[in-house]
Amino acid sequence: MGRFLFVVPPLVGHVNPAVGTAAALAARGHDIAWAGRPELVRGLAGADAVVHPCALPGDLPPRPADLKGPAAFRFLWESFLVPLAEAMAPGVRTAIGAYDPDVVVCDQQAVAGALVAESLGRTWVTSATTSAELVDPLAAMPKVAAWLDELLAALRDRVGGAAGGADPRFSPHGVLAYTTRALLGPVELPDRVWLVGPSVAARPAGGDDFPWEWLDASGPPTVLVTLGTANNDAGARFLNAAAEALGAMGDRVRAVLVDPGGLVGGGLPGHLLVRPHVPQLALLERLDAVVCHAGHNTVCEALWHGVPLVVAPIRDDQPIVAGQVVDAGAGVRLRFGRAEAARIGAAVDAVLDPAGGHRKAAAAVGESFRAAGGSESAADRLEAVAAGSAGATGVTGAAGVIGPDGPPGTAESTEFTGNTGDTRDSRETGGEVRVP
Repeated sequence: MGRFLFVVPPLVGHVNPAVGTAAALAARGHDIAWAGRPELVRGLAGADAVVHPCALPGDLPPRPADLKGPAAFRFLWESFLVPLAEAMAPGVRTAIGAYDPDVVVCDQQAVAGALVAESLGRTWVTSATTSAELVDPLAAMPKVAAWLDELLAALRDRVGGAAGGADPRFSPHGVLAYTTRALLGPVELPDRVWLVGPSVAARPAGGDDFPWEWLDASGPPTVLVTLGTANNDAGARFLNAAAEALGAMGDRVRAVLVDPGGLVGGGLPGHLLVRPHVPQLALLERLDAVVCHAGHNTVCEALWHGVPLVVAPIRDDQPIVAGQVVDAGAGVRLRFGRAEAARIGAAVDAVLDPAGGHRKAAAAVGESFRAAGGSESAADRLEAVAAGSAGATGVTGAAGVIGPDGPPGTAESTEFTGNTGDTRDSRETGGEVRVP
C-alpha cells in the first residue's frame, strides 16, 4: 500500500480538509504521516496520528485589524507565509527523509512542503483548501503578481536550493481543490486541478459540553454566528452588532454566537446562546442559517448541509468566497466594516425567507458537493498519483478566465443592502497559530 505525508500549516481551516482525505486513505489500508505542529494535528486527526514536528516562526508582528486588499495580501506573505516556510522547511526535509513517502500532499499555504519535496525529486500534490487561488486573484494586479513571483523565487533559493521551477501553490502532479463548479462558477482551470468537493469528516470525539437541550425541536429557526478561529482581533464590533440584531428578533429566531475571545457583552436575552466553541458539524444539522466571515471551510460545511449564509468577508480569500456564495444564490453579502445591527437583521430575514430561494440554492450546492465525493474522490486521485497513473502536465498556475465582470466577490454590487429584491470561517483547537 501507499505512504502519504501530509504537510500542513498551523491553521485549523487548512488541516481539517486534509484530515478527511487522510482518513479515507487510511481506511483503504494506506500509511499516513503528517508534517506540522503535533498538538494541532493530533487534536484534529486523532491522538494516534504520526506527526513529524516542524518549527514555527517566532516573534511574528501582529496584523492590523483594518488591513485589507493588496496590503493585507502583502502582509500575509511577507510576515507569515514566507517566515512559516523557512521555519518549517528543516522539519519537512527531515520528515521526508525519515518517512520516505510515495506522495507528499502539500497544503497550498505550507509552501515549504512543495519546495522541499521538489528539491528532493519527490512526487507532490497540492491541497487547495480554499478556492481563492483558483480564480487567479492577482490577474488584475500584475505588479503584485510579479512581486509574489520574486518573493517565491528568493524563498526557493533559501529553502529548496534553487532546484525545480514549479509554482509551489500548484503542483504539476495535481491539485486537490475542495470545491465544485456549483460554488466555484465557470472558472477556466488546467486539467490537473481536480474539483473533488469539500472534505467534510467527523471530528475526533472530545468533551461535548454543548447544551443540546437548548435546541428544542419545536423552537423557531436557529441561526449560527461565527467568525472562525482566526479573527478575534477584528470580531468584537461585528459579534456585538449581531447579538443586538438577533436579540431584537426573539419572536422569530434563536441564535448561537461563537465567541472564543469573550467579546460579546452580557445581559443577553434567553433566545441567544453564547459559547466559546461549538461542535459545528453536529450543530449544522439543526441550523436554518449561518452568519459568518466567508471562511471557505465554514461556507462549505454550511452548504454541505443545505444551510444558507449571510457572509461578511474580512480579508484574505474571504471576499472571493463570499462572491461565490452570492453568485450561487446561496446567501447574501454584507460589508464587514458597515454591518450594523439593522443590516445584519435584514440579511438574516432575507436568507430565512423561502421566497428568496437561498435555502433551495444552498441545498443544490450541497448536492453537488456530495456527488463530487469529497475525501473519497481526493483519495482516489492520490492513489492514482502514487500508482504513477497521473503524470506531470507542467501546471504552473491556474487561469482565472471567468467573464467580463471580473472574479466573483470583487464587485461591491454584490453587497446585501437590506432590500430583499436587491443583492448587490468551530471549536478552538490547541496548537493553532493566529495569522498575524
